[in-house]
Amino acid sequence: MADFPLAIKKLIGGLERLPGIGPKGASRLVFYLLNTPKSFVGDLSKMLLALEEVKICQNCFGVADREKCSICADLKRKKDLICVVEGSIDVMALEAVGGYKGVYHVLGGVINPLDHVGPDDLKIVELVERVRQLENGHEVEIILATNPTMEGEATAMYLKRKLEALDKNIKISRIGSGLPMGASLEFADRATLSRAMEGRRDI
Repeated sequence: MADFPLAIKKLIGGLERLPGIGPKGASRLVFYLLNTPKSFVGDLSKMLLALEEVKICQNCFGVADREKCSICADLKRKKDLICVVEGSIDVMALEAVGGYKGVYHVLGGVINPLDHVGPDDLKIVELVERVRQLENGHEVEIILATNPTMEGEATAMYLKRKLEALDKNIKISRIGSGLPMGASLEFADRATLSRAMEGRRDI
């Protein structure tokens, strides 16, 4: 790539850092952009810069335009029904299915000792405190919707132990069998996600 302009080489290198994009894919994207109208490239660059304005919801730790996301701010949502997910992209996937009337809690990953990610690196303390502050006297349901991977299952079991230690009337369920072991919520189709939510089970 020594003969290519520096801007092209730098952009290819930058795109290679994105998940799922290798050198060939990055090169194809860059040369595709070179052959598109400048107005499109300009609009795309503005969209990328606008990501700097995205905030983290102070309640569920998902993405938001303000300090509180639209889901947490919705008074019609059931605050005592909390779906715990790994990332904000999982919220997007589940919301696309429709029908869920509760709120979410975004952990920011899963417990993974091999990647040096422990419980303290996730929003687990915040989840426990959030559940603790819910009004006493009625049942709270926590849906553990971490991905059905080894790390996701281990994280779900850790959360179960933490939540069961609270002096609360808590029902803890796990997303159902619509998702095979090793699957990711973000790649599942709507029908599969719908079955997983409807078929959630106690753990």
